[in-house]
Amino acid sequence: MRKAAHEDTHVDMNVDTTEGAGPSPTPTPSTGPDAGTRAVAEAVPDATAVDAYLRRLGVERPARPTADALRELHLRHLRTVPFENLSVHLGEEIVLDGKRLMDKVVSGRRGGFCYELNGAFGTLLTALGYEVTLLAARVYGEGGRLGIPYDHLALRVRTPDGDDLLADVGFGAHCLLPLAFGERGDQEDPGGTFRITGAAPDAAGVRGGQDVAPLADLDVLRDGKRVYRLERRPRVLGDFVAGAWWHRTSPQSHFTRSLVCSRVTEDGGRITLSGRRVTTTAANGTREERELGTDEEVLAYYRDRFGIRLAQVPTVRNPHQVS
Repeated sequence: MRKAAHEDTHVDMNVDTTEGAGPSPTPTPSTGPDAGTRAVAEAVPDATAVDAYLRRLGVERPARPTADALRELHLRHLRTVPFENLSVHLGEEIVLDGKRLMDKVVSGRRGGFCYELNGAFGTLLTALGYEVTLLAARVYGEGGRLGIPYDHLALRVRTPDGDDLLADVGFGAHCLLPLAFGERGDQEDPGGTFRITGAAPDAAGVRGGQDVAPLADLDVLRDGKRVYRLERRPRVLGDFVAGAWWHRTSPQSHFTRSLVCSRVTEDGGRITLSGRRVTTTAANGTREERELGTDEEVLAYYRDRFGIRLAQVPTVRNPHQVS
């Protein structure tokens, strides 16, 4: 998982109950530093919840689970549902359950980080007839150092027509469209030039899996730079609880050190609000930054640009502070 490019006290949310948004979520907030991360038994979403999710994305229910339909869903998700870590600083429990995550996205009009966004999106895709496999990844940091196990959650999506794709709506600035999972050459995307290759050796000198081609790990590169190391072994949402807990509690996690709320714009650029700083990135990569002044301006920006209604401005919360 990665901070988007292109975070003290609990903040109550005025939930946007837009018509057709579906049933209200059942959040389990906490005002203290010990708001948890957990998984619960999975439940298949009903048709009403699926239709409400699609309305949030602004798309019709696909007639068939095709690759073209997945591309539209993927892009609309990136444009509509923000990559954000507000729950980390609002003291909200993060529950890794597909239905609860869908409720957060739809009824709560919120976003999330990788476990939440790809968890919810994978649940939606499964309900639409896609074959979805959850994959764990470790993000490359400074000096090519790999992050923790279960650092990131990505999706392998197969269609009845035989398409095999890598989908990821939870990595901040990344591919805007799914990548061909089996392609080993360059793949051009509005977000850059991507490549999926055999993984480089890790610190222990191994490539993962059993160093056998069908099992060995893969590296995902963007514009020639290694982004994350992807395992091929199927996982379930509950496997990612430790990674999500680390990212919302560790002082080494960038999610505990700063606020971020970001999404793709209609022209292929990106808008990001980090604290009071707004960064607007154009499709060609040029950036503009400005500071918001009053609390009213910040709350209006969350509401108007991300659809998130807050009662007061969130601030960075030390996860180890005593409540």
